Amino acid sequence: MNYVKTLISAVLAGICIGIGGVVFLSVEDKLVGSFFFTTGLFVICTMGFHLFTGKVCYVLKNDRTYAFQLPVIWIGNLMGTTLVAKLVSMTRISGIAQKAAALCDTKLSDSCISLFILGIFCNMLIYIAVEGYGNIPHETGKYLALFFGVMVFILCGYEHCVADMFYFSAADMWSSEAVMRLLVITLGNVVGGVAFPICRACMAKIK
Repeated sequence: MNYVKTLISAVLAGICIGIGGVVFLSVEDKLVGSFFFTTGLFVICTMGFHLFTGKVCYVLKNDRTYAFQLPVIWIGNLMGTTLVAKLVSMTRISGIAQKAAALCDTKLSDSCISLFILGIFCNMLIYIAVEGYGNIPHETGKYLALFFGVMVFILCGYEHCVADMFYFSAADMWSSEAVMRLLVITLGNVVGGVAFPICRACMAKIK
């Protein structure tokens, strides 16, 4: 397994999510923002980049080597989102940091159990999105799966660890508390990502 290649692909995925985050913070209408945020996952899926929340959904279908990639992907996603945030902070649109800070305040004041549950729901939708994109035979259906999956998790206020990496970086609000909460959200994303595949596997065994 080429971990360097995986890391580079993960950084690119993080950049895509960061760009999506910039769009979301730049518009006033949340519905519009959620629609254009989906650009990030659209590019990731079409170009085959490595996004932690998408890849973790298939950890049970693969071997240990696949599982060992996941921390590398997580770190690469963090690097990519942080890069976008830092570059944006040096531009005229750096004011989006104020909106990012408001989002981060909400996450930091929330309970860990709430963040965990919201992380579970988020990655259930991410699984629906990436699985639909990969397996729905009709082109229109593929893209509807992506856009509805992402838009719904944003509009519901569910927690996506990679998007949150960008928001914490954009707001420059990293701390030990922020890292701890991000790890809780990540764990929720892991549980949500494997929940649907496990349920589908159990259904397949029922005669």
